[in-house]
Amino acid sequence: MRTIPRSQEPELRGAGMTDGADVLPGQNLSRLTSGEQVRLYLRRLIFDGVLRQGQRVPQDAVARALGVSRIPVREALIALEREGWITIIAHRGAFVNALDEPSVRDHYELYGLFYGFGARRAVERQGAELGERLAPLQKEIAASGDAEVLQDLTARFHGLVVEAAQSPRLRNMLKQMTGIVPGNVFELVPGVPAAEKRGTAAIVRAMKKADAQAAEREYVEMLRAQGDLVVRLFRGRGMFDRPDDGAAPASP
Repeated sequence: MRTIPRSQEPELRGAGMTDGADVLPGQNLSRLTSGEQVRLYLRRLIFDGVLRQGQRVPQDAVARALGVSRIPVREALIALEREGWITIIAHRGAFVNALDEPSVRDHYELYGLFYGFGARRAVERQGAELGERLAPLQKEIAASGDAEVLQDLTARFHGLVVEAAQSPRLRNMLKQMTGIVPGNVFELVPGVPAAEKRGTAAIVRAMKKADAQAAEREYVEMLRAQGDLVVRLFRGRGMFDRPDDGAAPASP
């Protein structure tokens, strides 16, 4: 049973927040649709603790902050409910869902399983040549000290692995998954850059040996390690804390 605090209109302020400008480090909101802007903005408000478990999303305030109408706000709320961030209750509004450690760990475990499957299929179909092809990119990842550059390089790395797997089903499954960290994970989560560098190096070593099972295993381990780091960050931010006991109960 979730609870909804009686105070429903939080100030839309948070760490690094302005009135809708530059709310996502490493992201240019002008490239996104209005609904995507709102969706990412709301996820960042939750991430920054401005919106907490059980609170109602102040839709009018969000629309004013981003300079959009209520339509993209509603679109974003529907998407966020599908992703599990909020629950929409008829005639009452949209409320922030509880976030727990098992959910975060499951998220990264699933990512590891999907990408691990892709790596295994890629090696089975491409052999050691794939590892040789990815090696220069992995060296760029290892040498990068910039979060923006690292984000681009790793996106290319994982994209090449999925492409080499030649699995439309895998691509479709990955498209349905959305990130938990609202922005550049290499910028926002301490320790993730190092975990990514270690992981991609181990993956390439396995691929160079045409060891499909080892490549799969290293992907799982890399994403699991990143999940541990995200859990540590969220725990430190109080994102797993339960609402106050004085809140009014709501229907699930």
